[in-house]
Amino acid sequence: MSLIQEVLERSGNQCELCASNDNLTVYNVAIIQSKNADESVNICATCKDQIENPDNMDANHWRCLNDSMWSEVPAVKVLSWRMLNRLKGEGWPVDLLEMMYLEDDVLAWARETGEGNDGSDAVVHKDSNGATLNSGDTVVLIKDLNVKGGGFTAKRGTAVRNISLVHDNAEHIEGRVEGQQIVILTQYVKKS
Repeated sequence: MSLIQEVLERSGNQCELCASNDNLTVYNVAIIQSKNADESVNICATCKDQIENPDNMDANHWRCLNDSMWSEVPAVKVLSWRMLNRLKGEGWPVDLLEMMYLEDDVLAWARETGEGNDGSDAVVHKDSNGATLNSGDTVVLIKDLNVKGGGFTAKRGTAVRNISLVHDNAEHIEGRVEGQQIVILTQYVKKS
């Protein structure tokens, strides 16, 4: 059985998101094109257009997700989760997202596109004055720092150019002082 036949049979020849019977097409949900029916959904032209062109979004059309989010098909769950996240600003999708349950592997798949990432868990590096530090910035030390294992003291007022951020710790940056790469606490620097 071909991919298209398998998806059409599973869906009962209707859109797996809104249950429409018009202008149906098999839509691949996986980021990498797949020939697997579990990674594809049968959707109508209206749903497809709004998925691919967010400017054409009609929030009321997506109230159908109240039903489709409970599907047993992982691809339908993933697409429902992504669309609910796109529509969070409407209010009602937040309630549906709170009720929705995705297994860990399905949730990881749903997040592959970055949908649902609000950046609230992103690590932000700030200097002693609260200014946001970015990779490549230049900072100035505001305190003499003993460099462990380096055998020297990095003096107050030393400029550290082209810093790099430690991605899993907001209090650490890295930079070269006297030719040696060191880790510096952000509380002892100010952005210049």
